[in-house]
Amino acid sequence: MNDDNRPEPPEPPEPADAVGELGTRERAVLAMERRGWSGPGAKERAVREELGMSPTRYYQLLNALLDDEAALRHDPVTVNRLRARRDAARARR
Repeated sequence: MNDDNRPEPPEPPEPADAVGELGTRERAVLAMERRGWSGPGAKERAVREELGMSPTRYYQLLNALLDDEAALRHDPVTVNRLRARRDAARARR
């Protein structure tokens, strides 16, 4: 409590980088990227059914994860593979 007996506001949660861990959703996105896919649309269907999000939102989260050091620590093989793919696509543009 502070001087006028009001409770202190709660501390905001630390970002994943500060804690050093990814959330459940972020780990699930990386796990989805490690899987093989049988054909067109299979991955997007799995994203909707298993993760409960649109493919657009999924790819937004995935792109953000590629720049997240906690994601790199969690799954360096997948993150580095996807970073290389993203960089190659950018170079082609």
